[in-house]
Amino acid sequence: MSAAGPLFADLIGQVQAVTLLEASLQRGRVAPAYLLAGPHGVGRRLAALRFLEGVLAGPAGDGAIRRRLADGNHPDLLWVEPTYSHQGRLVNQSQAADEGVSRRTPPQLRLDQVREVTRFLGRRPVEARGCLVVLDGAEAMAEAAANALLKTLEEPGDGLLLLITEAPDQLLATIRSRCQLIPFARLAPAELQRVLHRCDAASEHQSQQADDSAELLELAAGSPGALLEHRRQWQLLPLELRQSLVQLATEAGALAACPPLQLLQLASQISDALEGEQQLWVVQWWQLLLWRSGFGREMLERLNRLRGHLLAFVQPRLAWEVALLDLAQQALACSSRSRAA
Repeated sequence: MSAAGPLFADLIGQVQAVTLLEASLQRGRVAPAYLLAGPHGVGRRLAALRFLEGVLAGPAGDGAIRRRLADGNHPDLLWVEPTYSHQGRLVNQSQAADEGVSRRTPPQLRLDQVREVTRFLGRRPVEARGCLVVLDGAEAMAEAAANALLKTLEEPGDGLLLLITEAPDQLLATIRSRCQLIPFARLAPAELQRVLHRCDAASEHQSQQADDSAELLELAAGSPGALLEHRRQWQLLPLELRQSLVQLATEAGALAACPPLQLLQLASQISDALEGEQQLWVVQWWQLLLWRSGFGREMLERLNRLRGHLLAFVQPRLAWEVALLDLAQQALACSSRSRAA
């Protein structure tokens, strides 16, 4: 458990990250750039907000500044996140679902966004000593954007730049070397439950989210944010479709004995009922179900190929039809080998 002061009191489990950030504030030695690196959903964004509050108000923090930062209305803060290109305009990752943007292809941090960062850091601040920028999802930078950011890091000026990433190895080594690393770790089970209890208490649907299956917990791998997303995807999955997929993956011989016509109907259900992002989630979830049921590597690799086809914009129904028929044949072959042995 973290022994954080009041500023970071609501950040659970990240002792090392809090220690490093608090030390910068208490010593009054804030670096030009920080790299907040670790798994999705473990508190990196919250830590960035609290650190910025400390930069603006001192180590004790300030409630009014906290609210302004949370609402995104501080004049000296620019928060940048990956975008999707949709109907001739860029849509932020956090707004894509509400605007019906297809999310099969990953979003990007683009050159124009990094140029905006450079301009923002170079302008005169309104209230703070220097301008503040957060690049959320920094691993999504295109090559040209990364090169432009490197030039900004070489001449940081009086501004402060925070990079948030879950894949630091995907960043240029020269970018990493110019940032102070703040590592974040997956949460221990007790810490995970503390975060979830807090989220559930604030949710109108707490009763629906009280129990998480072993599969959802395993997919989350110690990340509260990931678990909340897996919960959301699970709840979006139609009950009849969910039951069919669970039955095929967990009941002995069900997949091998499933008639081809039923598999084709299932493929039609999946492609008609689920958006692209949901289909990709089903692949991940179903892959884990099959693995836990003892199916071999070949079947898991076949689902990896299905994921690749969906990302490559192969017609979803056709991709699912071929994949399900292949999986049934592989399950039948596996069953035959088991009987022969």
